[in-house]
Amino acid sequence: MSYVDGFVIPTSKSKVAAYKKMAIWGKKLWMKHGALQYFECLADDLEAMPGCGSFDGLVKLKRGETVWFSFIIYKNKAHRDAVNKKVMAEVRKHKMPKSMPFEPKRVAHGGFKTIVQG
Repeated sequence: MSYVDGFVIPTSKSKVAAYKKMAIWGKKLWMKHGALQYFECLADDLEAMPGCGSFDGLVKLKRGETVWFSFIIYKNKAHRDAVNKKVMAEVRKHKMPKSMPFEPKRVAHGGFKTIVQG
């Protein structure tokens, strides 16, 4: 079964274009180093299903913010670790922007093993 790195990233609506530019660069980088799929998804409908919490509540969105739900798919955890090692080595070669289009401390990240896939 596959392995997934998942991210929830609150971003100012005024910085959506800057984030998208960074995300396109990220896609090229992860895919170049072997990720199977790469997704950056911008919130479109944050109305919670009855009985469920909401993404805006989860990340405590501030006025003027939106949220990205992003994930990268790998063959397995070992493949993910190998891809991320290559990506991080390449990232260190690039000059990173002084400010990011999001607050890194508010980003949620986790690695997930796939249990059901279809």
